[in-house]
Amino acid sequence: MDNRRKGVLIVVSGPSGAGKSTLIDRFLREDAESAFSVSYTTRQRRQHEQDGKDYHFVDETTFEAMIAKGDFLEWEKVHGNLYGTPRAEILAILETGKDIMLDIDVKGALSIKRQCPAARLIFIEPPSVAELVNRLSLRGEKEIETRMKRVEEEIARKGQFGYTIVNDDLGGAYRTFQQAIDDIRRQGNGKNNC
Repeated sequence: MDNRRKGVLIVVSGPSGAGKSTLIDRFLREDAESAFSVSYTTRQRRQHEQDGKDYHFVDETTFEAMIAKGDFLEWEKVHGNLYGTPRAEILAILETGKDIMLDIDVKGALSIKRQCPAARLIFIEPPSVAELVNRLSLRGEKEIETRMKRVEEEIARKGQFGYTIVNDDLGGAYRTFQQAIDDIRRQGNGKNNC
């Protein structure tokens, strides 16, 4: 029997602009026991994004071929673009004993939980809708109205997550995020049952 610790799949989700990426990036810089899974997408790369770091940017034909081969743990169409979580990469990292973090939308997070019951879900909530609109505006989002239509539905699902963190103060939210990860790790050995 193999008693080595398996990594834990930690899914961080919430509305676009809630601060998921900021919290994850800071945590990964400080924690050698975790890795980040880079999703695939068909959307256009933004100026500040790097292929292979922020996303794997592919065309729709490539993405659809990956769906047909079963390469994704979950995938969906969001705002007209396809997004997918790579199955093989995640399973390989979990087997090494490292925890892996995903930054995906609420629907994708709940889909992952259905397929991987041992996954732990963390919901990042903005302090208010007005603040969320402000954050999206500051980062140059062009589809704010479209994104805001999803926010109410996403926040209504936060009760399905093990942890909810209101990101009203980055320092406080980060400390709460660290505590959530510590709690997840205390709960025991990760189970790679995806």
